[in-house]
Amino acid sequence: MTTKSSRMPANNNERHRTSRIGWLRAAVLGANDGILSTSSLVLGVAAAHATHSNVVVAGVAGLVAGAMSMAAGEYVSVHSQADTEKADLKLERAELKADDKGEHKELATIYVARGLDPALAKQVAQQLMAHDAIGAHARDELSISETSRARPIQAALASAGSFAVGAVMPLLVATITSPARVIPLVAGSSLLFLALLGGLAARAGGAGVIVGALRVTFWGALAMAVTAGVGSLFGTRA
Repeated sequence: MTTKSSRMPANNNERHRTSRIGWLRAAVLGANDGILSTSSLVLGVAAAHATHSNVVVAGVAGLVAGAMSMAAGEYVSVHSQADTEKADLKLERAELKADDKGEHKELATIYVARGLDPALAKQVAQQLMAHDAIGAHARDELSISETSRARPIQAALASAGSFAVGAVMPLLVATITSPARVIPLVAGSSLLFLALLGGLAARAGGAGVIVGALRVTFWGALAMAVTAGVGSLFGTRA
């Protein structure tokens, strides 16, 4: 008799969301900043009664400067993480060379703390270290895995590219819109873009779509309102 479990094929291609964390974080952050900072800049300049051409120029300058800033900031930040990982791995290699038995015991202790029987934990530690000692310690002692490894160039490119894509949206609206309607149309379309981005990011990350959309829309509206208010204030005094 064939049971249900025996009829079901093994799923060896499971896709977990943790594999997306690195690029998803950089892409969402970049696109969100692109939409929000560019739309806020455009609204601030427009509220200061600048000409339509000045509004567009400010938007273009914001796109270029923002994309480069995002790339540089993300690269430096993630590269610092990568440097820390390299230093930890170098130290771990030295410890493995100096005290192999002590490292076996340390790894077994970790497995015992996670619920394994001491004898089994010792056996698992021995087998894993025989296969890949530094890999076992990197994963289970330092929490460094291939999925979570820092990738500075990938993060920088993702941030710059996504920022530019996000910034193009309000900039395009500002360019094709008549000067009298720049503020309401840029604000409205940007909030719509932010809501869509927040919803998509939440869905990709496994969170609630509506909550994600409302969260990013609220903070986007607040940022644009403050920037437009500042622009209007200084425009009136000028």
